Amino acid sequence: MLNIGILGAGRIGQVHGATLLGMTTARTFAVSDFIPEAATALASKLGAQAITTDEIIASPDIDAIVIGTPTTTHYDIIHQAAAAGKAIFCEKPVDLSVNRIRECLTAVEKAGVPFMTAFNRRFDPGFAHLQKQIADQVIGNVEIVTILSRDPSPPPIGYVKTSGGIFRDMMIHDLDMARFLLGEDPIEISAVGSCLVDPAIGEAGDFDTAAVTLKTASGKICQISNSRRATYGYDQRVEVHGAGGMLRAHNVPEHNVELTTAGGFTTAPTQPFFLERYAAAYRAEMAHFVASIADGVTMTPTGLDGLKAQILADAADASARDGQPRVLNY
Repeated sequence: MLNIGILGAGRIGQVHGATLLGMTTARTFAVSDFIPEAATALASKLGAQAITTDEIIASPDIDAIVIGTPTTTHYDIIHQAAAAGKAIFCEKPVDLSVNRIRECLTAVEKAGVPFMTAFNRRFDPGFAHLQKQIADQVIGNVEIVTILSRDPSPPPIGYVKTSGGIFRDMMIHDLDMARFLLGEDPIEISAVGSCLVDPAIGEAGDFDTAAVTLKTASGKICQISNSRRATYGYDQRVEVHGAGGMLRAHNVPEHNVELTTAGGFTTAPTQPFFLERYAAAYRAEMAHFVASIADGVTMTPTGLDGLKAQILADAADASARDGQPRVLNY
């Protein structure tokens, strides 16, 4: 039985805790949070202890940690956990600084501990199947990838001010997905951004509407479209065009019942937001983390995947601000 410490009792900590509660090969041993009452509440649901982060990292009874704390805390936690020999599951982004991510990865490599960057969308059943179809050459060589990602509404302004911006907070998932589906690293990137949803987001120095074009050394192209508004629900679609055909992953509706009347065809709305839409993906990524530790195999996405996504996000942000494309250097 793998004993895991959950750091952070917010939404994502609760998701991972619920997943571990349903597993037979791992369990939540302890929970910590900046707000002790939150840690106690989650720990009681999971049959775990509520202790401090330092106590979790120092505990010889805990094999691995799940980092679901604010991004600004990741750097110190990763260094401490690596030195303590803990396997690490870290929510994205690893850090908002590329240099600090490199330092984290150096610490992890030096300690020889397993490390996983939690890009959960790779584990979505639809996206994972689509990627396997690409790998199996079902549509031949990939030529262009199109990724659409639109949130139902913008986050609170307080969050926007500390998130690192739309490219580092929201599009970073899609930038990782681009690498996942293209099968090679982009070498060029150009981006545009606007503030069309909420003027307060622009006043905070961020964009709420953005688009990116990526190009690989072999000429493959990826287009990404993001918006902080979708009046019809949580919009998550992917299309991959290849030399021999096309693959498409549609939105996931709340149910698959279709009503037909004289007025036309009516289907269910999409899942409301990421916790519902990616519920299966969250379960699958944690299962992968646990199984990789048990089997002694390399887990993915790796820390390097987290680093490259951050490099892409930084370049996209810079391009959107000065209108100039960027040549990428990893």
